[in-house]
Amino acid sequence: MNTPSPRIAIVGAGLSGLYAAWQLELHGIHDYRVFEAQQVMGGRIASVAPLLAETGQQHRLDLGPTWFWPEHQREMGQLIQTLDLECFAQHTAGDSILERATDKSPLRTAGIRDSLTAMRVVGGMETLIERLRRDIPANKVLTGQVVRHLERLPVGITLSAEDGSGQRMSCEVEQVLLAVPPRQALQHIQFTPALPSTLTARWQQTATWMAPHAKYIAVYDRPFWREAGLSGTARSARGPMVEIHDASPMEGLGALFGFVGVPAGHRRQITPEALRQHCRAQLGRLFGPQAASPQSDVLKDWATSPFIASPADLEGVASHVSVPPPEANDGPWHQHLFGIASEWSPQFPGHLAGAIDAATRGVERMLGARQSGT
Repeated sequence: MNTPSPRIAIVGAGLSGLYAAWQLELHGIHDYRVFEAQQVMGGRIASVAPLLAETGQQHRLDLGPTWFWPEHQREMGQLIQTLDLECFAQHTAGDSILERATDKSPLRTAGIRDSLTAMRVVGGMETLIERLRRDIPANKVLTGQVVRHLERLPVGITLSAEDGSGQRMSCEVEQVLLAVPPRQALQHIQFTPALPSTLTARWQQTATWMAPHAKYIAVYDRPFWREAGLSGTARSARGPMVEIHDASPMEGLGALFGFVGVPAGHRRQITPEALRQHCRAQLGRLFGPQAASPQSDVLKDWATSPFIASPADLEGVASHVSVPPPEANDGPWHQHLFGIASEWSPQFPGHLAGAIDAATRGVERMLGARQSGT
């Protein structure tokens, strides 16, 4: 299947890809197309919307990234203001819980105040995705299309993609913005001619943020731990969750979420339900019997997401020491292929603000190359 060819292709409809498209619209550039492998947009931004039977309340809770820090991540803060999204501060008031070892009872300690305020978006981070999509024409985003091949021609690039049934489509573009993590780009896309070996080595060494992790959320009728003077924050050397926070929305139900410390390889050896049971038991130890019986709970294992986690991510081959180059310095791909996912951000790699930063830099470089006639 063929489609009218845009001049610019954006691979990935997560935050960086949609923000790049949003920026192009602001620049008056409409000849682009976004290709998303999954059926839904958002990438690592995802949520669950539990419904409380007693009240009929439904609130979205983040399964992926949750916070941003506007005092430090100014471009992210400005975007939230520009889009007129309502925010609230992460709840931190009250004492914390420390679980040091299996043979010691949890210890209640004074809460620690961070110098920067972590902020959350009302309605969850998917609200940000939905707001960006509102300004992007629906026909510009193709979901369920896995980009499989990019071939650099004497003039332009041939992009080939396929859907879930194996049906192929292709188009000719001038430039490509890679809004997927470096390892995912190398795993799913064949580049002809091959990218420079030094570039692919750096990309392959760059771990995908969140890829090996799992996040557990427990939902209650209210944040009852606050009534006991607890912040909902806990650290544990026993697990299975190593770090726990209050995930309650600004009003309504209560929720706790935790990062599971069990390595991805070990998680494969137990069922998701068994792991949820261990998480519920841990919450009971830390916050009392009521916490062990949530009205609902969910486990999001990002390691099982084929378009997020690569084999190297699951093997623990990780490097966040340095940011990889976002493009080739010379050769046929120079100024025609640009990495814009969060991993390519020199300021905030892996963060939501990193997706904004990397996309901004990539679009600027692409437009600069276009103006120079490259």
